[in-house]
Formats: sequence, C-alpha cells, structure tokens
Amino acid sequence: MSKNVLILSAGLLCVLPLMQAQSTTESAESDQQSAPVSVPPAAGAGDPNAAVTGGFVRRFIQAYHDDWTVTAPSGPEPAYRGDPAPVSGPPFPFGVWPYGGSVTIGQPWTQSGPLMQAIWGGKHGDWWKRSGIQIYGWLNGGINASTSKGSGYSNFPEAYAERGNSPELDQEVLYVERQPDTVQTDHVDWGFRIVGLYGLDYRFTTAAGWFSNQLLGKNQENGFDLPMAYFDLYIPALQGIDIRIGRYISLPDIEAQLAPNNYTYSHSLLYTFDAYTQTGINVTMKFSNHWMWQVGLSPGNDVAPWDTRDAKLTLNTCLGYTWRTGLDNVYVCENSLNNGHYAYNNVQSSYFTWYHKFSKDGSWHMATETWYQYEKHTPNVNNPAGAILVETNANGAFCAVSTQITCFAPEWAVVNYMEKQLSKHDYFTFRNEFFDDLVGQRTGFKTPYTEHLVGWGHWVGTTVLFRPEMRWEHSYDLPVYDNGTRHSQLTFAADVILFF
Repeated sequence: MSKNVLILSAGLLCVLPLMQAQSTTESAESDQQSAPVSVPPAAGAGDPNAAVTGGFVRRFIQAYHDDWTVTAPSGPEPAYRGDPAPVSGPPFPFGVWPYGGSVTIGQPWTQSGPLMQAIWGGKHGDWWKRSGIQIYGWLNGGINASTSKGSGYSNFPEAYAERGNSPELDQEVLYVERQPDTVQTDHVDWGFRIVGLYGLDYRFTTAAGWFSNQLLGKNQENGFDLPMAYFDLYIPALQGIDIRIGRYISLPDIEAQLAPNNYTYSHSLLYTFDAYTQTGINVTMKFSNHWMWQVGLSPGNDVAPWDTRDAKLTLNTCLGYTWRTGLDNVYVCENSLNNGHYAYNNVQSSYFTWYHKFSKDGSWHMATETWYQYEKHTPNVNNPAGAILVETNANGAFCAVSTQITCFAPEWAVVNYMEKQLSKHDYFTFRNEFFDDLVGQRTGFKTPYTEHLVGWGHWVGTTVLFRPEMRWEHSYDLPVYDNGTRHSQLTFAADVILFF
C-alpha cells in the first residue's frame, strides 16, 4: 500500500513476536531491505540438532524455557563465505549490512525458533529438517503517550504509532519459508517465502490489487496482507547469483515494514513515505567480497501486475560496494524508473545508503540514508479539475499555481542512525532526520520536518524484544500534528515482539 495517506486504524493489544535462532554471522534480510528486505531478525533458541522431548506443547514450552534461561546448547560457528559479520544480530536486527530483493549470498540460514524446535522433536522431525522448510513468526503490539491529544490518528505522520495515546495491534506475522544454501558453490539450490500479516500495519504494506479492497474500498482498521510471496533460485556462478520472482520488499532502505527488521518501534519519515513492495523479478549478482549488482523489472511500486489502471513497466537497479573487510558498505539504488506519471505510489526514487562501523572491535556503528523522489503530472488539490483526478490513498499535490491542473511533485529526505551495543541483549539507538515534502504530495502537508529519537532495545533470550523510545518532531511551515493543530509533537512509545 502506498504510505502517503492518513493512516487510519485502530489499536488494541500488546505484542509478542516469535522466532528464531540466528548467529552473529547471519543477516536479517530486509526484503526491503527493506530492507533490503527481509528475513526478520532474531536469534536462536538453540542447536537445531538438539532434540526436545515430550509432547508437542511440552516441547514448545521447553524451547522457550531453554532460550530464556540460556540453557540451550550452542553449536560451532556455521560456515560462511565472504567477510565476517560486522555487527552482532541480535541484539541488532542484522549481522551483515542488509540489502533487499535477495537472500544474503554467502551467509548461512541458522535460525531455529520455538515452533520449529517443537516440530523437529516430533514424529516427522527428520523430514522437516531434510526439507529445509520452516514455519515461524511473531506477534507485535505497542502503546504510546503523545502530546497530541486529539482523537483518531492524531500522531500522524508518525508511524507506525500513528494512533495517539492508545495501544495498537501492530502486526501478527506467519512465515512459511525455505532458503537456498548460498554458502556452497557446487550446485543450484532453491527457496521460497510466503508471509501473512494481520493488524494495523497492513495499511502501510497494502499494494493495489493485493487484497487492497480492505483498505481502498472498505477502509478497515485492521486487515490482512501478503507482503512477501516469492521464489528464489540460487546459481553458484560468479560469487553467487540469486533470482527472485514474486512479491518482495522494495530493495533499498535501512528499515523494513516487518517489525524485527528495524532498530526501533516507530519508523523514520523517510521510510514511511517511500515505496514498500514490488511484484516482479529481481536478479542479484555478487562479483566479489566488494561488489554486488542488482537489476529487476516490476509493474511499479505497491501495485500488482494485474492492476491495469496503475501498473507500469518499471526498472530497478542497485549497486553495492563493501570495503575495509566489511566495516563500510555503500548501497546505491534507482528503485523505480518509468515515465514517472502520477499513479498509485508511482514515485521515481534515487537512494544512497552508507553503513559504517567505527572500529573492528568497537560497539558503535551508524547507518545513513538519503533519497530524492518525484511524480510528474500530479493532480492539484487546489484546483477542482485536478482534485477529481486523485486516487484513493495516493495524495495529490498543493501546486504553486492554483490554475494548474497537475504539477511536478518532488520531495527529499535524509536520516542517520547511530547505534551503540551495550551487551548481547541491549543496544541504544539515536536517530535524526530531515524530510522536506516540497508540495505536500507524500504527507498531505506542504512543509519540511525534523525528527529526533532515542530508543533502547532489550532482548529476553532471543525470542522476546522490547523497544521503548522517546521521539520529538517538528513541522516548520504548517501545523501538522494533533490533526493539523500543532507544529511539534513529543511521543513516548514502546512495543514488544514475541517470536515463535
């Protein structure tokens, strides 16, 4: 779904995400990254080969007990190709600098969450291990207290905690997945991922044509989406080639819409208002420990190929360069290239992302991203002849000349994350950003913004993550917050993720 509209949804509940075992050499793929984007992060409930005995429920509970009491056995460090992981995941949402549209080539898939631990200990456990198929997920909910006291989505454009002073059912997520073995170089391998998401956050992931009537037709507060449904083919040529076909998370971005792939509960403005998913084909080619190139075709951002109104043949391409044995990485993307004419989230976008670790043995690292986006022939909401051209959930622009029916709609943004690891269970986040919605096409308000955040991440074992934060933001030219009555907003928020 396009992220540019007032996000209307209802809250309630709390959170508990579920999940997996991940060594520090394993990365959380941001199928976005987002995230690059996107196997959810989380670490391991133990040695996949260690059997848990008893009935299914007993095995499931025992897996959590072992994880929380640190009694789960740990095996040797798994084999990998390339540079060692620059950071530790957990506590961070990845170990290797992330990129989207592909599994992380050369890195092992070592997770084993409580659900799979219980399944592996059962009658057909050996079959499940041989198949390589895993079922896992999480429950995620949050709550916030804000200086915006109005009703509804008074925190907007903050996301995903857009519903002021209330709890939210953010996302309940189920994965069914197999990843190809990209560490080996002697045979072709395959994988797939199907992800179901239910909750308030579907308002951000919805793409036109993918279950989109829930939002675009009925405006349901909570809904279901299938943000990822794809097939991977790994070819052991060069240093590894991955071909992905299906729906996947948009390639660039530090963040991804799936909760564990992010340093913090709330999202930056930069991430909230760019592209989320694409449906098409993407080819990732790793040439060496330094260079990687990606190229793909899709019908555009957040739109299904069968949506004849908005689908446009669209090119994406990204180039990644890593140096200093993985201490630095630059990821440059042209995320969507077509005629650029106004359509459902048809932003033309150029990205630059830099990841940097300050020393080989240090606990500080940073991630910085900037992008420039635009749409051409965007309907002018100040002109009735233009306003009638605006699509549901795809804002028009506040054009400079009121007599214009359409106009050029650009925006740009930059965000910096500074990260400090305190222990294997704790980290701090400091986020600062600037966002300029030059004609109000993304947020609905023609104004620049700044946003500043301090957050803390705390793990219980590798299956529960708490993320409290404090966030201050300001809109300069117009009052935006508290339903368009305040220039500034202070929010205290927290979520919890329970992995299974």
